[in-house]
Amino acid sequence: MKPKPPPGFTLVEIMIVVVIIGMLAALAIPGFQKIRSASQDKAVLSNARQLAAATDQYMMEFGRSTVGIDMLVGSTNYVKNLELVANETYPTTYQAGVAITVIGVAGARTITYGL
Repeated sequence: MKPKPPPGFTLVEIMIVVVIIGMLAALAIPGFQKIRSASQDKAVLSNARQLAAATDQYMMEFGRSTVGIDMLVGSTNYVKNLELVANETYPTTYQAGVAITVIGVAGARTITYGL
């Protein structure tokens, strides 16, 4: 009578499982990155909308056509806090009737809000 081998997985079975997991990850990662960049773009666009609304309100209150970001963002200003979501850079000055262009979104993209 032959002794029974101990239960367990063979090296080939483990390698097959690792390959399958790798293939699933290769399919899932690009989709995740696409969703992530889309959500970053939406958050940056929302920030730009808030800045545009704050700019309009400031200009109506003070009758000026140019305003700096320091007058718009702050604990006692129109926008309480401007959260950076993708290391983007917002303009430092805003003018009436000029689109807001946010550069460096995730180091590669530019988003424009307005006109």
